[in-house]
Amino acid sequence: MRKTAVIYSNRSQECERMAQLLKALPHVGEFHEYFLGKHFTETAFMDEFGPDATFPQVSLGYEHLGSMKETLQYLDKKGMLL
Repeated sequence: MRKTAVIYSNRSQECERMAQLLKALPHVGEFHEYFLGKHFTETAFMDEFGPDATFPQVSLGYEHLGSMKETLQYLDKKGMLL
């Protein structure tokens, strides 16, 4: 089943790499990328994800996966990285 991926980005290298990875996964259908300063403010980001949240923040389907490290751990655990 293909899921919609959402990434909240500050346009850093980590965000760009995560976006490329998500786009390449066969499990991802739609892909949405939201950018700091264009689609949301830093305050809105902290309100949504907490003051210690780092970029990128990723959701897959209806599940918030978290940071790059948390997302990679989730994808590995689910066998989505081969």
